[in-house]
Amino acid sequence: MFKMILLTVLFLSGFCINCYFCAAIRDEAPQCGYQSCHPLKDGFINIHLVPHTHDDVGWLKTVDEYYYGANNSIQNAGVQYIIDSVIDELKKDTNRRFIYVETAFFWKWWIHQDDYVKHQVKTFINNGQLEFIGGGWTMNDEAATHYQSTIDQMTWGLRKLNDTFGECGRPKIGWQIDPFGHSREMASIFAQLGFDGLFLGRIDYQDKEKRFTSKTPEMVWKGSANLEKADIFTGVLYNNYAPPRGFCFDILCEDEPLVDDKRSPLYNIERKVDDFFAYLKNASETYTTPNVLLTMGEDFNYQDAHTWFKNLDKLIYYANLRQANGSKYNLIYSTPSCYLKAVHDANQKFVEKTDDFFPYSSDGNSFWTGYFTSRPTLKRFERQANNFLQVCKQVYALDDLGPEDWVDLNSLREAMGIMQHHDAITGTEKQHVADDYARILQEGINECQFIVNSALSEIITGENNTDPEPAPKIAINSCWFTNISSCPYTESQDNFVVTVYNPLSRPVIKYVRLPVLGEAYSVSDPKGNDIEVQLIPIADPILKIPGRESKATVDLIFVAEEIPPLGFKSYSVTKQDGNMISKPEDITEITSGDGVVGFGLDPQTGLLNRVIMNEQAIPISQEFLFYEGNVGNNEVPTNRSSGAYIFRPIPGKNATAVADKVDFSVYRGNILSEVHQVFDDWVSQIIRIYNKEKLIEFDWLVGPIPDKDVNGKEIITRFTTELSTNSVFYTDSNGREILKRVRNSRPTWTLNLQEPVAGNYYPITSKITLVDEAKDLQLSVLTDRAQGGSSLRDGELELMVHRNCLHDDAFGVAEALVETAFGAGLVARGSHYLVLGPHANTTGDVSTSAQERDIAQRKILDSWVLISSPYNDTKYLKQYSGLKRSLPNNVQILTLEPWKGFSFLLRLEHILEKGEDPKLSQPAVIDLRNLFGPFEILDIRETTLAGNQWLDQNERLEFQTVDDSGRKSGKRAAVIQALDDYQITLNPMQIRTFVIEIQKN
Repeated sequence: MFKMILLTVLFLSGFCINCYFCAAIRDEAPQCGYQSCHPLKDGFINIHLVPHTHDDVGWLKTVDEYYYGANNSIQNAGVQYIIDSVIDELKKDTNRRFIYVETAFFWKWWIHQDDYVKHQVKTFINNGQLEFIGGGWTMNDEAATHYQSTIDQMTWGLRKLNDTFGECGRPKIGWQIDPFGHSREMASIFAQLGFDGLFLGRIDYQDKEKRFTSKTPEMVWKGSANLEKADIFTGVLYNNYAPPRGFCFDILCEDEPLVDDKRSPLYNIERKVDDFFAYLKNASETYTTPNVLLTMGEDFNYQDAHTWFKNLDKLIYYANLRQANGSKYNLIYSTPSCYLKAVHDANQKFVEKTDDFFPYSSDGNSFWTGYFTSRPTLKRFERQANNFLQVCKQVYALDDLGPEDWVDLNSLREAMGIMQHHDAITGTEKQHVADDYARILQEGINECQFIVNSALSEIITGENNTDPEPAPKIAINSCWFTNISSCPYTESQDNFVVTVYNPLSRPVIKYVRLPVLGEAYSVSDPKGNDIEVQLIPIADPILKIPGRESKATVDLIFVAEEIPPLGFKSYSVTKQDGNMISKPEDITEITSGDGVVGFGLDPQTGLLNRVIMNEQAIPISQEFLFYEGNVGNNEVPTNRSSGAYIFRPIPGKNATAVADKVDFSVYRGNILSEVHQVFDDWVSQIIRIYNKEKLIEFDWLVGPIPDKDVNGKEIITRFTTELSTNSVFYTDSNGREILKRVRNSRPTWTLNLQEPVAGNYYPITSKITLVDEAKDLQLSVLTDRAQGGSSLRDGELELMVHRNCLHDDAFGVAEALVETAFGAGLVARGSHYLVLGPHANTTGDVSTSAQERDIAQRKILDSWVLISSPYNDTKYLKQYSGLKRSLPNNVQILTLEPWKGFSFLLRLEHILEKGEDPKLSQPAVIDLRNLFGPFEILDIRETTLAGNQWLDQNERLEFQTVDDSGRKSGKRAAVIQALDDYQITLNPMQIRTFVIEIQKN
């Protein structure tokens, strides 16, 4: 009797008979993924309505403000209420669907739920009502992010989902709906993650118009020129990620609801369905299959999910009623994966794409290329934090710390995941949010510092050996202020120990540079042998950086040679009597000790005028200039201002040189030589050559940028040569593969360019290159952070290093980009590394490109310098290697980190492309047996890139292209390369990921 009453109440209340409660009391097998998709109707155009919310992990509000719904005077947004509300609405009808993307927010919500709610959520995931799409910790940017950090943040988000929800929680689709341009490397990463497809929101307005008119908004994107299986189906959404105009049913929207009561004067259901069908007619004519995906949601929608779902229920019902009268549209609740499966099953052919989607412009005067450089110090901080995170993960694994330390490691993992968000590392957030990102990152670093200190101290003191009386632990510290030539630990002690840890898989040299107060020092290596030391005055502009409290006026420099792979060497530093500080010399030709590398200065101006390297010598000039940012009211595109997103110099106005003559002083030594240049009171530089490096470093210092004029300044460094480059230059894609760029051109459409400067800017994550084929010369400049760059004239390249924009560009952030610190404009310091050499790889020696790859590796994973008090006990270990043998120069351990139980996650990568070097671009074979010193590998199994699925269980949907002949769409299994007795082969640009079970030695 009670059951009958209950069912009657549910029926009368409008609660679906096939309700959550009924499903929850049954223990059904999961029906998620493609099996959970609603059936399609043959002969109809199936309209896939995708309820979603786009939740920025920080932008106008901080991460916590967005999650908790605080500070709503800025933006009405509370993520915790969104997820609460959606879960409540999914209970009411199993037909409903919802997707969620940002694992950082979902996990913040999940850990505070009780078991009953968690059981509800798992039910919705297992029956396909709730689906995770993307699944990274955040929806990462694709211009300023480095591939290592992108892979890490995807890995962490997907691991959380995998561990908690199993197969049904495993995303199949990339969902990059808001980033401001899309990289080819990101497509390759999604393919290597085992994803079936990728959907984009923003592409260039001209590209979008052409694709929509030619019915090619969907394509097979070839994500790599080196990897065979890096292609992925890619679709461009019809309306970015917004609902059709007039059909936003959120409490944040002002669109009218659907009124189906004919007695009401507000009755509008017939008119609204007519309007919706008119929209569908245009949308359906854009795509080639009888399927259309419509995003029903927007930024922070569904705080009251009932308003959305109630109206969507009506829209589906009344629209489908018209099928009886000949309508060709069939509306269903859907997800991106269900839409993809429908497109796949339509068995059609799609065009191919081999380039990327940079730069992105939303109209003829709005190129989103300013954010390539915005907030340069935050971009550098993120790059340093990645360096430290890899060190932290490695020493954790090498010392076999226990699970009690996971929390400390996870803090930096998650902080770095947040930093990859497309409004974090991009610099397109409000100032108080940028400050909060820096706080989150610093807290993560502090937690990981405990791990590094503990692990290295245990290794150095031999705490894990059998000695009954191990040496006392030592306190180890990092110098985080060397960017302003300050280190409290080296300045406050006359004697100290410098431990240099190498996170690379081969021995390296490290030029250690530390600020000190003394005038003479001795340094001894791990065997007690004295090594050469050099002291150079700290440049005057550095001493004057606002906020610098250091008393150091001199840098101590020595060379740490042959630092072991995944290991360290410790050096003892002792203050001496006397004066060893270098004095300035009156010269304009500077060369290394062996004369292999050198440069010349114009005696009249003090500016660079020629470079010598790799047996090549060319005239080359280098200068600093600035563009004046346009100021407008933003009401029409031609009045667009330069801002956090947009780079728009004043039309028709060339860049202005900061100075045509500099003050300079030259210091030479047996370790390095450098020239200190002062361009103005806000721009200075040190040009530096090392006696054992084939590169020239340009250590620049910019700021505080003058802000007294009406327009902001966008500061560039420009190198000018006589190379003949025919409008061509090359840039990297997220630090990996190199892409060809042609000035004033796009590979897939005829460009109509109204902004010749901003429209030729591209993201430079690690390198920009010029090539003169006739002279067989290649010149590259490598960066220490993400920047924007271009070649606006033949033989010339430029990189933007800093910018302030005194007006907003009206794309949402609603703030001018004017950064300050210590009561003054922000000062940015950084380095560029110039490499010159032959372009062709015919000699059999190490090629110029291979040299550049080596430098890039040594900068992104720089040897980490740590300081401790002096110790002389023989029990202390002063040299250590985590590897028993070095890996080849073309192979790197990309990841070594604790995973689960007694397992580690191990990634190995081939760092060169095909054809970059005659020898090093060949496949490499690595034997993992007896490789690691602290542990043995007991078992090894290969996974997809993120470690969340065994590779031999991964099958991806395969799509035909117009170039295919005879092949049909279907599934393809991952390419499995056999493990031959723990030997693995790596092909150019290949990354292979393994879970290894280990036993400690």
